[in-house]
Amino acid sequence: MNTENEMEEQEINLLELVHVLVKRKMLIFKICTVGIVASVVYSLNLPNIYSATAKILPPQKEAGGGLSALLGQAGGLAGIATGGLGGGSDLYLGILKSRSVADAVIHRLDLTRIYQADNMEAARRSLDGAIKVQAGKDGIISITAENKDPNLSAQLANAFVDELGKTTIRLNLSKAGTERIFLEKRLELVKKDLVKAENEVKYFSQRNRIVQVDSQAKASIEAIARLKADLASKEMQLAVLSSRQTEHSPDVKAIQNGIRSLKTELSVLSGKGGVGEGIPSIGNMPGVGLEYSRKLRELKTQEAIFEQLTKQYEIAKLTEAKDSSSFQILDEAVIPVNKSKPKRSIIVILSTVAAFFVSIFTVFVQEYLSRIPDSDRTIIENIKRSARNF
Repeated sequence: MNTENEMEEQEINLLELVHVLVKRKMLIFKICTVGIVASVVYSLNLPNIYSATAKILPPQKEAGGGLSALLGQAGGLAGIATGGLGGGSDLYLGILKSRSVADAVIHRLDLTRIYQADNMEAARRSLDGAIKVQAGKDGIISITAENKDPNLSAQLANAFVDELGKTTIRLNLSKAGTERIFLEKRLELVKKDLVKAENEVKYFSQRNRIVQVDSQAKASIEAIARLKADLASKEMQLAVLSSRQTEHSPDVKAIQNGIRSLKTELSVLSGKGGVGEGIPSIGNMPGVGLEYSRKLRELKTQEAIFEQLTKQYEIAKLTEAKDSSSFQILDEAVIPVNKSKPKRSIIVILSTVAAFFVSIFTVFVQEYLSRIPDSDRTIIENIKRSARNF
């Protein structure tokens, strides 16, 4: 019996709810009509926004060959000379979102006037709201610009791509130029040392009428010269890296270990007590021969250093000269034909649905207020008077 009573009460309650809705249907209709009209008027007054998108592909890792093969042969500083900007999509996203790129675009397109901004900070905020930069899972970066003017939206997206290219070139050339200048100064010093060593060997040979030394001694001299050239190259490489990295860097530690290894090998080849200066195969030669061998060794060392530095200097110039901005433009932004927003139909539909639920709520509130007891009505009137006096 209880279950039957509960079902009858639910049916009565549902019928009462339906009765309330039907009784106050005109109020529901009016609220929904007002919502529809208001949303239509609002959406029609919204300006059309046009979106233009440009897509770029950040530089990929080189698989080798070409310049990479040449650098592998040169070794030493040549590997540093091709450092360039890497970092993948995240680095380029950071550059695109930087203040320097934004300011360049603002000045380029006179956005302070277009956005009617009082200062650069306000123009940056407006530009930030109009630009969306994101990277896809495939690594492709999309730059989307929005504006009421379709021409300006395309100009904005393309301007960001152009300024990104200029910024990466500037950063790369600054780094490459520093290394080229370093090598250039070192090469000038080595040239002077080489000329000095050539003249000393020439004058000593003329004065003592020496033509050449024993082949074994010559081989030892050339071996020591090669080691000294490698040592000088490592030390220059360490100087360049130390200007950008700390002494705890793995690269710096690796070069330091290489320098120690070369010094040890040079000490062993030079013989005991020579401290890197002796020549084992001619250690017991008379004074003239020994002195000539030392001068010849210095000449060979300077020649080897000069040869390595020349290769590295030419590679540094090549790196500085080439276009350091190696990202590729997949799609330039084109002037959009169709608007991207507002979606007026969606605005009207959502507003109508919202107005319908508001009307339902209003109807039930009114029905509740019409049925409250007199005592509760008196309390409500007192609350209204107190609120008006406040």
